[in-house]
Amino acid sequence: MMLLLHVLMLSLLSGGSARVVQNFENQCDQFFANRISPTTFPEPQYRKICQHLNSKDHYATFYDTKNRIPVYSAYTFDGLKNCNRLNKWYIEPQLDDNNGPPSMKFEKDVKKQGLGDHQALNRYYKKSDHDKGHLDPVFQANSQDCADATFTLTNAAPQDPSFNRGQWRVLEERMAKSLSKQCLPKKYSVYIVTGVVPGNDNIRNTVNVPSHFWTAYCCLDQNNKCQISNGFIGENEKDTPEEKSVNDLEIELATLYNVPSFELFLRTQNKAEK
Repeated sequence: MMLLLHVLMLSLLSGGSARVVQNFENQCDQFFANRISPTTFPEPQYRKICQHLNSKDHYATFYDTKNRIPVYSAYTFDGLKNCNRLNKWYIEPQLDDNNGPPSMKFEKDVKKQGLGDHQALNRYYKKSDHDKGHLDPVFQANSQDCADATFTLTNAAPQDPSFNRGQWRVLEERMAKSLSKQCLPKKYSVYIVTGVVPGNDNIRNTVNVPSHFWTAYCCLDQNNKCQISNGFIGENEKDTPEEKSVNDLEIELATLYNVPSFELFLRTQNKAEK
């Protein structure tokens, strides 16, 4: 019994609570359909984050430390909660300090030389003519704590203000209302992935300005089959996002990311379109 307790304590102390993780599996894979994450990239510039606030994980982010923007954030949707906006932005201490605390913090509470070497900071966005565009949005948050947790710069990328406050905001709200009518009454579990594609411009040679924003959802039935799914992608400008099947979106993302394939949801499941 004592040996078992000792092994358990070692497991808890050796990274079980660390929210920048080696693998999403068994850490925060509850935010992925069938607990399988979308495609990840092997280069060391990418990190996996279990977005942790107030003793709880709220969603997962695959982060690009070179471009200082996320590749995507993955989360679940349980219905409209009418959460309030925090309007203060956290950072992830462990991206710049392996010994940092296992929860997002405000910059003023993190004292570390080299802070911002591997992530965006608030000052990088000042006078940039770009919004901090949420990937996991407030409007789709499952609780007020979750809404607060979306206000981390590891969940944001520079977004054209007219796009962020216009067609993209309309899409976020339309998706939430549609999923509330189509999937939740059938007791389907709703999984959403939202991401960006790096562009050719940067803010002050630090934060990459994405060329595209994209999002996709999958509604799993009680047998973990994806019965309803859809995707959207739009250029990061005053643009109307284009609606696509998940399969077509995956093909386009593979081209944009310059990879052989890009998978959003588990291939073996049925992918019925909207």
